[in-house]
Amino acid sequence: MRALFDLMRGPVATTATATRWRGLLVATVDGTLLPVPDTPANLTVFAKQRCNNGAGGYPQIRLAALVACGTRAVIGAVFGPATTGELEYTGRPAGDLRAGMLLLGDRNFAAADLLNRFAATGAHLLVRCKAGRRLPPVARCGDGSFLARVGALTVRVIDAEISIVTSAGARTGRYRLLTTLTDPSARPAAELIRLYHERWEIETAYAELKSTVLGGRVLRARTPAGTEQEVWALLVAYQALRTAMTDATDSVPGTDPDRAGFTIALSAARDQIILAAGVIADTVIDLVGVIGRHVLAQLLPQRRVRTKDRIVKRTISKYNARGPAIDRTTYKATISINMLTTDP
Repeated sequence: MRALFDLMRGPVATTATATRWRGLLVATVDGTLLPVPDTPANLTVFAKQRCNNGAGGYPQIRLAALVACGTRAVIGAVFGPATTGELEYTGRPAGDLRAGMLLLGDRNFAAADLLNRFAATGAHLLVRCKAGRRLPPVARCGDGSFLARVGALTVRVIDAEISIVTSAGARTGRYRLLTTLTDPSARPAAELIRLYHERWEIETAYAELKSTVLGGRVLRARTPAGTEQEVWALLVAYQALRTAMTDATDSVPGTDPDRAGFTIALSAARDQIILAAGVIADTVIDLVGVIGRHVLAQLLPQRRVRTKDRIVKRTISKYNARGPAIDRTTYKATISINMLTTDP
C-alpha cells in the first residue's frame, strides 16, 4: 500500500490557475490524530491520550501530510505513534518540498530550526508566528513590512489587522506573518495576507479523510502492521478520488477544483464498486469517467467569505460543546486588511 501511495502521491496536474500564486505551487503542512482499536497488539505501539485519571479513550496515531492547497491532493505523508510530537512528524515531509513551491504553516511551525530546515529545500515559506514575538528589524520595506533574522534565515515580517464586517457586527484580529519572499514589489504584502487563508485547505482535507471517508469511525486494524496498511490504503483511496475530481474540473476551463464535491465523488466511487463497473479495462482511458461526470453535474457554488470561528461541531454528541451556542446563521460579509507599520 505504501508503494502504491508513492506512485500516486503528488499535487495532481491541472491547468487551473487557482492552484498557483504568481507561479508558485501553494502547499501546506499540518498534523492530525486518528484513533485505532484498543487491542493488546496496538497498545504495544500506540498510546492513549493522557487525562486526569491516567490514560483514556482509544490509542491514537499521528498523521502529518503535505497537501497542495489548490487540489487538496497529498504530496507526502508520514505517520506513527502519537507520543512523537507534531513538529517532529511535520519536519519529515520536508524532503517533498522543492524550489517553485510556497509552503504555508501555522504558528506551530515558526520555530527557527524548522523554518531553516524547510527553507533549505529551496521552497519559499509563508508562516504565521505569535504577534508578540521579538524580531528586531534589520531593514525596512516600503510597504510597511520589515526584514529580520530567524536563525540563519532572512525573513520578511508582515504585520496586519484583518477586519470582517457583517450585519451581526464587526471583528478584528491581528496577524504576523513570516515569509522568505523578501521583495515587496514582486510579492505584495496584501496578497500574501489573503493567500495565507489557503492554509486551512489541509484542515478540510483531514475532515474529508476522517469524517467523510471514515464517517468518524475508529480504524479497523487490530495490529500495528494492519494499521499501517490501512492508513496507506486510506491515503491511496483519497488520492485516487482527488485525482478523478481534478481531472473532471480540468475538463471545463475556468472551473476551480474547490467546486468539486468530495462527498459526491466518494458516493459515485462506492456505487461503481457495488456495480463492479469497469472491472475489464477498456483500451481508451476516460479521464473524466463516471465519477467525474457526477462531480460536474453537481458542482458546488463559489465559496463564500467565512464568518464563523473554526470549532469542533459536536453534531453526534448529546452533550453541548463548550462555550457559547454555535451560530449557524449565514451572513454576507466584507473583509478589510490594514497593514501595521508601527516600529517593532
